[in-house]
Amino acid sequence: MTSSEHHEPEPLTLSMPRIVPQAEVEAAQDAVREDSNPAKVDREAIRALERRLLGSERTLRRREVAAGAGVSLLSARKLWRALGFPNLGDEDVAFTQADLEALTTIIDLVRDERLTEEAAISITRSIGQMTDRMVVWQVEALVEEMVHQLGITDAEARKRLVTELPDLIEPLEKVLLYSWRRQLNAGVARLTVRAEAGLGAAGEHDDDSLPLLRAVGFADLVSYTSLSRQMNEKTLAQLVQRFENRCAEIISVGGGRLVKTVGDEVLYLASTPHAGAEISLALAKAMADDDLLPSARVGMVWGGIVSRLGDIYGPTVNLASRLTSLAEPGTVLVDSTTAATLAGDERFVLMPQKVRTIRGFGEIHPVTVAHGRGTGLIVD
Repeated sequence: MTSSEHHEPEPLTLSMPRIVPQAEVEAAQDAVREDSNPAKVDREAIRALERRLLGSERTLRRREVAAGAGVSLLSARKLWRALGFPNLGDEDVAFTQADLEALTTIIDLVRDERLTEEAAISITRSIGQMTDRMVVWQVEALVEEMVHQLGITDAEARKRLVTELPDLIEPLEKVLLYSWRRQLNAGVARLTVRAEAGLGAAGEHDDDSLPLLRAVGFADLVSYTSLSRQMNEKTLAQLVQRFENRCAEIISVGGGRLVKTVGDEVLYLASTPHAGAEISLALAKAMADDDLLPSARVGMVWGGIVSRLGDIYGPTVNLASRLTSLAEPGTVLVDSTTAATLAGDERFVLMPQKVRTIRGFGEIHPVTVAHGRGTGLIVD
C-alpha cells in the first residue's frame, strides 16, 4: 500500500456507535460460558465497589452521625429523607465519614444563615430526586449497551456491570460536576436576559400574581395509546426514547428547559414567548418529518407559573395542556393573549380559530401559529 492509499481511522464521535472488537465480544461470551453459576453475584466485587463509592467501610450508626454534625436525630433524618435514604434503626451500621461530612456541610449552610432550614431541605430533596433518577437511567443505559454489543442476557449484563463500573466512576463524576456548573451558569444567564428584555416577574406590580412569567408548552404524540397496544415493550420503549431525545435536543437548542416527560408527552419552558413559539414549531415539524414517529400536537401559553421541586404549576400550565388536546396533529395552538405577544413578528403567522369553551377557563380564542419569515429553529 502506498502512502497515498493509507487512510487514518476516523475519530470516534458522538454520532458514531462504539464498535466493540470481536475479541472483546468473544471474551465476554467465554466468561459467561465458563461461569459455573451465571446468576450468582460476586459479593466481594460488590463490597469493593461499595467501598469505592462510599469512600470507606460503613462504621457509623445514625445517632453517631447526627451527634458528629451537632444536630438532633430528627433534623438529620429530615435531610436523609429529603435525599431519598431509607429508614434505618439505631443499631444499623450504615454510615461512613463521608456521610458525616455531607450532613455537616448542609447543616453549616443553615447555621451560617446562608439558607433557612426549609430551603436546605428543599434543595437537598432536589439533589436526591434528580440523582436517583439519573443513576437509574445510567444503569439501564449501560445494561442495554452490554446486552446489545456483547450479545449477553440482561441478567448477565447486570452482573458484569459490577466489574465495569469502577472504571466509569471518575469520568461520570467529572461530567456530572461539569454539567451542574454549566446548567447553573445557564440559569443565571437566563435571569440576565429576562431582566434586560424587561420580562420581570409577574408579581412585581401585583402581589396576587404568580411569580414567574414563562412560555409553557406541551407536545404529545398522536395516537400513542393505540400504537402502544400494537407494539411490544422493547419497540414502544425505543419509540418513547426517540421522542424524548428529539424533544430534549430541540428544546435545548432553542434555549428552553425540558421540565419532564410523561410517556407520550413532554412539558417544557422558555423564557420568552418568541423562544417558546420557535421551540413549539420546531417540535411539531420534527415529529411530522420523522418517519419513525407519529405526528405531535403542541400547545403553548405565555403566563405566570409557580415552580416547585423542578416542576411547574398554575392555570398557565393547565391551559397549555388543554390547548394541546385541541390542536390538530402537526400544529401549534396558543391562546389569544399569547398570540398578541407574537403579533407583528414576521417569523410567525397567526390564524385565529373558532371560539372554544374550556372547563375552568370559560370561552377562549385559540390561535394556530405557523412559520412565517426566516428559517425557524435550526437543529444541526
